[in-house]
Amino acid sequence: MLKNFVEELRWRGMLHDIMPETEEHLMEEMRSAYIGFDPTADSLHIGSLVPILILAHFQRCGHKPYALVGGATGMIGDPSGKSKERNLLNEESLYKNQEGIKKQLSKFLDFDGKAENAAELINNYDWMKDFTFLDFIRDVGKHITVNYMMAKDSVKKRFSPDAKDQEGLSFLEFSYQLVQGYDFLHLYNTKNMTLQMGGSDQWGNITTGTELIRRIAGGKGYALTSKLVTKADGTKFGKSEGGNIWLDRKLTSPYKFYQYWLNTSDEDAENFIKIFTFLTKEKIENLIEEHKKAPHQRILQNKLAEEITTLVHSEEDLKNAKQASKVLFGKSTAEDLKALDKETLLEIFAGVPQAEISKDKIKNGLDMVAALAAETGFLKSNGEAIRSLKQNAISVNKEKVDSTYKITTKDLINNQYVILNKGRKNTYILKVS
Repeated sequence: MLKNFVEELRWRGMLHDIMPETEEHLMEEMRSAYIGFDPTADSLHIGSLVPILILAHFQRCGHKPYALVGGATGMIGDPSGKSKERNLLNEESLYKNQEGIKKQLSKFLDFDGKAENAAELINNYDWMKDFTFLDFIRDVGKHITVNYMMAKDSVKKRFSPDAKDQEGLSFLEFSYQLVQGYDFLHLYNTKNMTLQMGGSDQWGNITTGTELIRRIAGGKGYALTSKLVTKADGTKFGKSEGGNIWLDRKLTSPYKFYQYWLNTSDEDAENFIKIFTFLTKEKIENLIEEHKKAPHQRILQNKLAEEITTLVHSEEDLKNAKQASKVLFGKSTAEDLKALDKETLLEIFAGVPQAEISKDKIKNGLDMVAALAAETGFLKSNGEAIRSLKQNAISVNKEKVDSTYKITTKDLINNQYVILNKGRKNTYILKVS
């Protein structure tokens, strides 16, 4: 049974532009639509979550989604809102990146071929690689005038006196909208694709495709774009001090990913929970009301971080991320520390001073003075270590100890680490190998 996809995007605040009659077209029967993804890296970042979620909503509403990896267009560059061309890809890098992207999309889209509306991954390089230049300008180029192409906002921006890049627009980039437009025409002809979707900066390129469908195929294509996500304070969405927030755990750990959403402002959280979760309208409205009654509890931020971390990573990763947050910002115990996996442990204690000793030294128990001074250099002298122990300022794995305590293999976290603290602010990692 079909659900109203456009209305779903509308109440979530994800809809920007829509071609007339698109909503009615989608309510008639199952339709096919696609969104293009840039394959210049083997991981997407959270800036790609909106198009991913739009495809997921499209499928959940009973339609068939296609994720198009822009292999051919990735070799050209996209002028949409950008001042410079992108780096060109070779074929080997392209297919490596495609596999990485599909793996991430699989967390949101059902690629099971048994379902009538199963998602599909396609690559425009497959139909563009053997298309000669002469064939292209004869079969496609003659149908679109230069005046039409120049009128697009994405092109006009590059000729604006305020443009950062005053070198103008290369022919290679100028032809981008024709190549993207041809994708829509090709998919209309071969897969009965009637809708292309994308960010609001893609409207000009998408409508070039609908124009080609009208002029060459004598048919009708539809267009829909989503709003570009912005933050209330004016800072760029998807960026942190360390750069992009990636979907690949090797580039952005689940802990850092979780923390990014947890640190969302109240105003942004109210918008983001609609955009970045599959929670129902009723559930979200209830959460917003609860949050307003007790904003200090950060109900929206916690739910947002939980939902999106589980979607992109897993429930186990969410559990570890929450455990790590408790260790860093709450009252934690040795058991809390020992529940962390090695990756998360090192992530939350990144930059903390470390010293390494052999396992032999703790076999019979390592006394605390040696652990703090002579064997590690964490404290300047044995005298400072003794004074700190007398002042009850030393903790082993978050639990207070005195001068009689000895570190043994029972204290090891992940069979290798011991966390030492002097007071609340000084943390040290003892690595036992």
